[in-house]
Parts: sequence; structure tokens; C-alpha cells
Amino acid sequence: MINENHNIFSALLLDVGYADAMITGTTRHFRQSMLDVKLVIDSAGGKVPAGIHIIVAGTKTIFIADTTVHERPSSSELARIATQTANVARSMGHEPRVAFLSYSNFGNPRGRWLENIRGAISLLDEQAANFEYEGEMTPDVAINPLMRRVYPFNRLTGPANILVMPGLQSANIVSKLIKELGGSTVIGPLLVGMAKPIQIAAMTANTADLTTLAMLTAAGLAS
Repeated sequence: MINENHNIFSALLLDVGYADAMITGTTRHFRQSMLDVKLVIDSAGGKVPAGIHIIVAGTKTIFIADTTVHERPSSSELARIATQTANVARSMGHEPRVAFLSYSNFGNPRGRWLENIRGAISLLDEQAANFEYEGEMTPDVAINPLMRRVYPFNRLTGPANILVMPGLQSANIVSKLIKELGGSTVIGPLLVGMAKPIQIAAMTANTADLTTLAMLTAAGLAS
């Protein structure tokens, strides 16, 4: 495996200290690269691996997670994803305001995929999380300040800048769609929650994308 798989070989070099970080992904799909890496490197203690895309549109910067790893995250995973993304946002100079996204706003309409989100909110309440968070809500309620008139009990003090998606399908579609439509700068995915600094770039990544990942990783901002 070491002789035939460059991801496994590189991860081993990282694990034994011959490298400080690893960037891969341009020749294999994310999931295959992740499977290779996880044969060598575990997730960090108390964290979960998760992907973050950063959308910069004009004066707005929005973090979207988890865009690469968890197909249907549990309440515990959602809470950790929110916490880890909030830490990344704060390390980049943004005061985190987390919105857990859904097709439903605070139970209207009712549905079968809402309990995990509500469980995550309860866990963050119990942990007394040191950032703002609210959910479940639709994207317009999360971002458009005019929607506060409709939902005045919304605990966010301003538009959300972190959008925690309910599942991988919606998260991955949204992040790639925004990038393909243009008009915004899309950074990522940033892989967080691993025991060692590892980044798995998109197969379509160009030189600028790889350089940005390298700089963020070297600065310790993607951890």
C-alpha cells in the first residue's frame, strides 16, 4: 500500500514527523482520498472530521459546513461541526453566528429530519457554547436581516455567517453550485478535525486554490 498509494505514503511521512502538513486531492475524488488518509491518521480527540467552504461575496464572508464528510450527521456531530467551524471563523477574525439550516423555520412546516438539528441546539445549550447559534431555519431567515420582523425571537444578533447544513447532499450541492455560478470567491474545502494538518483539495483545484489551502494550513487556521 505504501509503495502503490501516494496518499498513504504521504500520510505516513506526516505521521512520523517528516512533514508538517499534507495537501492532496487533485487526482482522486475526495472520498477516496479521505479513506486513504484515515488508514493512517485519525480524527483529533473530541473532534469530528468536517469540510468547510468559505464564500466571500463583496463585504460578506460565509462559512458553510459540513460540505465533504458526513452524509447525515447526528446531533452530536452537528454540534461539533458548528463548534469547530466557529473556531475557524474566529481564528480568521469573524465573530461566529451559526445558523442550522433546514427547509423548516422553528418547526414550520413539520418534518421528519428536524430532530438532529434540535438535538444539536440542545447540546450547545448544555455546553454553554461561547458563540451565537440558532435553528432550525431556512437560508433567507438566517441571512436576510428583514426576516427578523417575522421571527423576532431569533437569538442571532445579526445575519448568520456560519451555515451548518443538515446533510452532505445539500451542503455539497450548494458549495459547488456557488463556485460554478461565479460572482463570489470560494475557498475550500478546508478539512478540520483531523489529528494532523491534512487538506484534500477539489479535483478541479487550480494553482491559486492549492496555494490558498497551503497558506491557511501553514498559518494554523484550518485545524
